[in-house]
Amino acid sequence: QVVLVESGGGLVQTGGSLRLSCAASTRTFSTYAMAWFRQAPGKEREFVATISPLGATTDYTDSAKGRFTISRDNPKNTVYLRMNSLKPEDTAVYYCAGRRSARSRWYRDYEYWGQGTQVTVSS
Repeated sequence: QVVLVESGGGLVQTGGSLRLSCAASTRTFSTYAMAWFRQAPGKEREFVATISPLGATTDYTDSAKGRFTISRDNPKNTVYLRMNSLKPEDTAVYYCAGRRSARSRWYRDYEYWGQGTQVTVSS
């Protein structure tokens, strides 16, 4: 069982930045693809970004390209999501997810989930 704990959410103005962190409780973190998803009230969970186990490749939803950066520090068992130029439509609960396989955009592929961290962007 892998426990994922997100942090770094909060309230920010339009155009601001935040960095989310997700710490994993596993010594084999480097074998897990990691991803960030988000869910706004009344909407389905949405893919944001994913990174391969060794960090060699990444993938982003179109709305995140050029503004968000996913990265990981395997010795620290942590994955990050740097979010710049935030917009009100980025407001959501952001979830970290992990799977012991290749990265994926499909949330059902992920075995482990964090509890979520709220990001609110004011206009």
